Amino acid sequence: MDAANGDTIAEKISKRNDDGDAFGIVRPVIVFLKRNWARFVLAFATFAAVSAVVYFGANRGESVVSYSAGELEVGQIAFETIVAPKTMRATEMYPIEIIEGEKIVKKGFPVTEEALLKLRKLSDSPTQVDYRSIGNVVFFLILVCALWIVLFSPVILGKRAEMRELVLECVLFFLTFFFMTFSARAIAFQSPFRIVPVIPSVLALLLVAILFGQKSAFLYSVVLAAGVLGAGGFEVVPALFTFATGLSSARIVRKIEKRIDIVFASLLQSALGIVFVIVFKVIFNDKFSDIAFVLAGVVLNSFISGILVLGLLTPLENLMNTASVFRLMDLSDTANSPVLRKLLINASGTYNHSMMVSQLAENACREIGANHFLARVAAFYHDIGKLDQPEYFTENQSNGENKHDSISPSMSASIIKSHVKKGVEMARKMHLPSQVIDIIAEHHGNSVIAYFYAKAKEIDPSVSETDFSYPGTPPVTKESAVVMLADTAEAACRSLDKPSVSRIEKFIQTLIDAKVAGHQLEKCGLTFGELSLIKESFVQVLAGHYHSRTKYPNQKDPDEGDGKEEKEEGSAQVSGGNEPEQG
Repeated sequence: MDAANGDTIAEKISKRNDDGDAFGIVRPVIVFLKRNWARFVLAFATFAAVSAVVYFGANRGESVVSYSAGELEVGQIAFETIVAPKTMRATEMYPIEIIEGEKIVKKGFPVTEEALLKLRKLSDSPTQVDYRSIGNVVFFLILVCALWIVLFSPVILGKRAEMRELVLECVLFFLTFFFMTFSARAIAFQSPFRIVPVIPSVLALLLVAILFGQKSAFLYSVVLAAGVLGAGGFEVVPALFTFATGLSSARIVRKIEKRIDIVFASLLQSALGIVFVIVFKVIFNDKFSDIAFVLAGVVLNSFISGILVLGLLTPLENLMNTASVFRLMDLSDTANSPVLRKLLINASGTYNHSMMVSQLAENACREIGANHFLARVAAFYHDIGKLDQPEYFTENQSNGENKHDSISPSMSASIIKSHVKKGVEMARKMHLPSQVIDIIAEHHGNSVIAYFYAKAKEIDPSVSETDFSYPGTPPVTKESAVVMLADTAEAACRSLDKPSVSRIEKFIQTLIDAKVAGHQLEKCGLTFGELSLIKESFVQVLAGHYHSRTKYPNQKDPDEGDGKEEKEEGSAQVSGGNEPEQG
């Protein structure tokens, strides 16, 4: 018994456990909110902005009654049904009564003189807000937000959506909703088909597909189509057209490699837009009287979208620091890259190693359907951190002298693993895309520098493995994992004696198995089937690189004869001290 407060020890322990359980439930929530607070702010701001558009502008004869009767004529076919939002008694100016809920004009029927008079009376009356209709759209937007969260979750998207991607998508969603809502107020666009040319879906989906990838564009087309459905008074045709153009736009830009190709992609999208309109006209049994207006609008929309994408792309690439296909193509120009030219001059071994790794990574990514442009560029720059001390890396030691012979294993390990941190710092100063920087940081994961760890163990068996491990994290994308495997395979195979196809294949399999056993590939999403394809790709490239060559007649070894002993001595020096880790 505690004399101070009368609690027993068991009661105090029980209270502590209860408090711990409560904190254990709350703590994950707090951590989640801290990690995603910016996303919640973005979601709330977007929802508030779109809701404001719904309140002030969503007027299709149901939400806000403020008609311009001068735009209608007696006998004109109505594009929509207009329902009276309130009861209005007859006056001297308008000697006609309006009853709340009556259909003043019916869609598809001609406007009568009486209906036109009632519309003029409504037009001159104070604006009436139908909160129920607005509430329907706002509630639908909540469902769209939930759909957005699900589609862009790591489970479906395959990665954690970047904040900059979400910002761009929210801006494009707002603009699309805004244009759709206020364009519907004009008489010329009050038909489900006539509103189609106003929807900037091609512009939005082209930008998302080029900047963030085809999968993001596919998923975003669903979200954007749902938004158009809500903005268009729940008309199905505009939403289906948005979804169809979204899918086709994302697919069209999949293989373009030059910026000017965007113009040709927009022309192709124009042709597909024409097909979509005609197909939907047939499916929904709509009249073809306005087909010329709709098709001309669709073609103009697609072409202008292509021109706008061409103009907006470079500023957005720089502002968001994304790895778009065009920016990656620019970074692939090794001849005009100052850092790669410096690497060629000061660390030629590392430069050649990087070129070979890029070839391996690019071919392997093509085989498994990953982003081969990203893998190639990341491989070019993955070892730029070695520029600081190139002489400490094996591939740059051509004179037989090994710097590591004169320093301790721990110091050697510190120098070897520092090139990852220095590479990341250089990449940030160069403003390389974040995806490339991530691969530079992950290309060794947190694996152990086995050679120097073993040497240190011989001196002091109590040394920590952590001190000889790279400071990075294991790859979280397929491209990053492929670059890691390509880096390991290229470095290791150069030390392989008699590199026949079978020996290379077995050796690469051993290297891959070691990475799997070392838990380096657990978060990257690669399957065993894809690892098999990667291995086959590596074998094909490396076997071609290390294939045996026919000896020419009377060809002599320049080191034969008097220099033979010197050659053997030099070889012994090189093989005796080189550090096999290539970084």
